[in-house]
Amino acid sequence: MSLQSRLPSLWQQRCWQTILLWPLSRLFSLLRWGRRYWQTSQQQPHPGGVKVVVIGNITVGGSGKTPLLIALTEALQQRGIRVGVVSRGYGGASTNYPCRVTADSAVTTVGDEPLLIVQRTGVPLVVDPNRVAAIAALVAWQPVAVILSDDGLQHYRMARDREIIVVDGQRLFGNRWLLPAGPLREPLSRLQQANWIVINGGDEIPPLLQPLKPIRMQLCGANAIHLQSGEQRPLSFFAAAAQPLHALAGIGDPSRFFNHLQIAGLAVISHSFADHHPYKAEDLNFFNQRDEFILMTEKDAVKWRPLLKGLPAPTAAALWYLPVTAILPATFINAFINQLELPPMDSKLLEILACPLCKGPLQYHKETAELVCRADRLAFPIRDDIPVMLEEEARPLTDDELN
Repeated sequence: MSLQSRLPSLWQQRCWQTILLWPLSRLFSLLRWGRRYWQTSQQQPHPGGVKVVVIGNITVGGSGKTPLLIALTEALQQRGIRVGVVSRGYGGASTNYPCRVTADSAVTTVGDEPLLIVQRTGVPLVVDPNRVAAIAALVAWQPVAVILSDDGLQHYRMARDREIIVVDGQRLFGNRWLLPAGPLREPLSRLQQANWIVINGGDEIPPLLQPLKPIRMQLCGANAIHLQSGEQRPLSFFAAAAQPLHALAGIGDPSRFFNHLQIAGLAVISHSFADHHPYKAEDLNFFNQRDEFILMTEKDAVKWRPLLKGLPAPTAAALWYLPVTAILPATFINAFINQLELPPMDSKLLEILACPLCKGPLQYHKETAELVCRADRLAFPIRDDIPVMLEEEARPLTDDELN
């Protein structure tokens, strides 16, 4: 096994191998500081006054950024706020940047995570290694008010209004050294500069993070989906299988996926691949006729879907994937949207509008993007900046909301 492949495990401790690399970490620190200083000096305001939020991390490897980005995208969409996403497009190789991503884009062109985000949310998304160019292309394409950047925390040419740093609650920061002696892209002091710290999983908040009042996030995945048919089954269905379940993961931390299945009571045979691995049919050579199921992450599924036709029928029929949802406190979602400081609804338009039932006045609730009629106890949604003044689209107000 090469040193490069062993580094992720070595980074969890301070051993003789990482000590030998420590001088290079000092050099990396100097280069990082110079790069940040130069790139920050190149920042330019984004067109149209769009708000840019970066969702990133300070460590190498996966931390749960994509589920968080999907959850925030859906929260903004539900409140009628026009949102778009930009991404580096890791794993893709477009010949024409900036590149718009649609639900039927080729994963080899746009990358697995951007395609997953679009298929889950339908959000307008542009990939480009130059995120500044991606933002300009997205604003020219769609009239968005908020742009979420999938990673890009260290892309300092990109001006940003807010930053969210995601921390893996299990691996945390390893030996707390910078690359290549440790897993850190930036020093731990960088955490204090972000607007929010989100911890993905883990049992307790470490003392280092407690003064920063981090947000707890849990990933929930209870129902698997058949890759061919779209049929859904609870994880308990796979626990009754006669043969052990093959679990496949090519993500930043495959062990997180395998542990999730084992906690759910499944006996698994794990198959780990590198993050953004370009799958081919031979990667499933471990499967035989006695096996029943192969369960993978949703990120892996977007890469296997185009390969289905080239697989033997029994193998293709065995493929399932497990989507996960980020569970976040409602207080964080509301605080996140409020701190974006989006322009309020036009006061003149609010004066003109009236409840379609009682013709009475309406109150604008920015947190939920709704127009409220207290007399009829209804809240009318605002979608894409347009009030939807239909009774069947309104939701009833609770007693707590009226008090």
